[in-house]
Amino acid sequence: MKTRCLIVDDEPLAIEIIETHLSQLDDFIIVGTCKNAIEAFQVLEKETIDLMFLDIQMPKITGIDFLKSLQHRPKVIFTTAFIDYAIEGYELDVVDYLVKPISFERFFKAISKYKNLVDQRQAPITTAKTIEQDYIYVKSNKKRHRLLFDSIWYVESVKDYVRIHLEDKSLIVKTTLTHFESQLPSNIFLRIHRSYIVNLSKVTAHTHNDIELSKMEIPIGNSYKQKVFELLK
Repeated sequence: MKTRCLIVDDEPLAIEIIETHLSQLDDFIIVGTCKNAIEAFQVLEKETIDLMFLDIQMPKITGIDFLKSLQHRPKVIFTTAFIDYAIEGYELDVVDYLVKPISFERFFKAISKYKNLVDQRQAPITTAKTIEQDYIYVKSNKKRHRLLFDSIWYVESVKDYVRIHLEDKSLIVKTTLTHFESQLPSNIFLRIHRSYIVNLSKVTAHTHNDIELSKMEIPIGNSYKQKVFELLK
């Protein structure tokens, strides 16, 4: 199945370069091109998009503000002439950050990152989702740990790692929060922020802005609030 792409950029030449690069890849198809965030939003409402190439500096709405506004986001590769936004871009869990002018070599590296993420999510996972176990194995500090789902209070993203918080200790595991989320049963765990996943059975209270696990308060991200409150009802 081909990856469905959307290109969002207010510079026609920038769009043309990405189109040219994508034309050299057999398993990618361009669903549409847009010159601003409003046009892109209309496309996302009508079409299934797997990967979006998103410029940051655009009129009226920046690429960063547009991405923050989306409740259901495709994978995103930022494209920009400015390096200053790199940190904020990665905080939004984007696949990569390309600085213009974009060479095919650097473009292909970003595509490879995207493919690796997709492959990770599609790989068989030996957890409750596939064999109805109530535990998961994780590798931390050169050891494989068997963790019961019920023993996990919450999971926190720390750059290229996640910190798994248990009742009396925590473990550091080298993986992304998104990949780790895919290994957890969705009826037990809920992502409430780009940096946090919580065990629903441990929730003792909540407000409009945070969730309480015993004495620990964890913020609810703006883009996650609707889903969180629907489940907590």
